[in-house]
Amino acid sequence: VQLQASGGGLVQTGGSLRLSCVVSGGTFRTYAMAWFRQGAGKEREFVAVIRRSGHGGIYYADSVKGRFTISRDNAKSTAYLQMDSLKPEDTALYYCGVQTKNYAGTYYHTTPDAVDYWGKGTQVTVSS
Repeated sequence: VQLQASGGGLVQTGGSLRLSCVVSGGTFRTYAMAWFRQGAGKEREFVAVIRRSGHGGIYYADSVKGRFTISRDNAKSTAYLQMDSLKPEDTALYYCGVQTKNYAGTYYHTTPDAVDYWGKGTQVTVSS
């Protein structure tokens, strides 16, 4: 399984970006797809996850709730992260990840340990 993330860039405060993550190999529709981010000098943190159809829903970190939207297109094997109302504190390297297992409840899906495959990050920089 390979992941290719794209869509990062430099944007002003209040602006928007849409990240894409194309997955090749495996069976995309059976995976949960997650986005994490890592700011300079910080640990990797959970942003959002979308579970496979019929096995739960969508969850966001409190810091992005109401501003970011995660979605998926199973026909294109692609996950998206629409980011609106961006703030300087959103500046980070954003990673998408494939979670092949379906866990009871939500918590474990929000941890890096649940990711089986990582893509290379795409940089998002928000200027003030």
